Amino acid sequence: MRVAPALVAAVLAAAVGLGAPAEAASDTWPVPASATITVRGHGYGHGHGMSQYGAEGAARQGLDYRQIVRFYYPGTEWGAAKRRVTVLVTADTSDDLVVVARRGLTVRDTAGGAATELPDNGASRWMVARSSTGVSWVSYRTQRWHRWRALGGEGEFSAGGDPVALVTPTGTRAYRGRLRVAVTSAGERVTVNALALDSYLKGVVPLEIPASWHTDAVRAQAVAARTYAAYERQHPQSSAYQICDTGACQVYGGYDAEYPASNRAVEDTAHQILTSHGEPAFTQFGSSSGGWTAAGSVPYLPAQDDPYDGWSGNPMHSWSVSLSDTAIERAWPAVGELRRITVTKRDGHGDWGGRVVSITLGGRSGRVTMSGDTFRSVLGLRSTWVTFRVN
Repeated sequence: MRVAPALVAAVLAAAVGLGAPAEAASDTWPVPASATITVRGHGYGHGHGMSQYGAEGAARQGLDYRQIVRFYYPGTEWGAAKRRVTVLVTADTSDDLVVVARRGLTVRDTAGGAATELPDNGASRWMVARSSTGVSWVSYRTQRWHRWRALGGEGEFSAGGDPVALVTPTGTRAYRGRLRVAVTSAGERVTVNALALDSYLKGVVPLEIPASWHTDAVRAQAVAARTYAAYERQHPQSSAYQICDTGACQVYGGYDAEYPASNRAVEDTAHQILTSHGEPAFTQFGSSSGGWTAAGSVPYLPAQDDPYDGWSGNPMHSWSVSLSDTAIERAWPAVGELRRITVTKRDGHGDWGGRVVSITLGGRSGRVTMSGDTFRSVLGLRSTWVTFRVN
């Protein structure tokens, strides 16, 4: 993301150091030969906006979902969003669009015209694919593929509101709404799911927060995710779709990802979003703030003390991991033999002076300076809010 890592993986991740006392730390650490470097940190993710563990902690303290989102996005107002959203389905990497045959399945030519119900002819699959002459054909499979009808544009499958099962190179997954072939400005044929915004949310929320968590935490996630999607809809990623289905946007798994408790949270908050100056807000969220949120790109994403993130069930609030000096040397070979780690700038909030903004590695062969985000990404750390212990 722009968005957060999936919480299911975070819950299972090993973490230590819960409840460790804060301590001031020097921002320069000499590194002897054959050293072990313990990285201690707070939080998981970029820290902007709502902490998902914090939402659960706040709900456990009695805050309702409206209070939770207003805390994490101060200065926003309430609004509403409906209509459809178009989502890139990244799992379908082929040029064609193949769906499982089912009763009520229809196809529509995107060049114009009404949807046509497909015949019950014993087919197991239906496909839209472009021929070598550039014409898109609807075909069906029995023992082999048969061409059924040529299209003037591309094809779009739907089933009157019932889920349609998409066949991808890695398996089959069902989606609400419509599945269509779309062509990007670069000429790439992609699969896009077009569906109502709240139907889309039902495939997002349980992949971003455990559906079994407190009802108001899950409702808060529904509002944040709906608002984020509404924002992306106004700032589309492509002419062919508005938002993707991965953590680069927010994770979406279609109908097969839905869960009754999270569906209820979507329905309980139906159409509700947060706005700024009358437009959908940029409601970033992440797994855990570690106790301080990080300032984002807009005023309603401030750096602020987060008293809700540190509840006993959050293994991401405080954590540690050990690295060898050779692991860092391999990541930045220009340094040579690592001799020194120096944090040159922090954001000024919380333990150790807060999140690392920039860091310098010094070694026998040279120095490398980089952002805290780059350091975190290359080493796979949970956040940029870190300090070090060298042995």
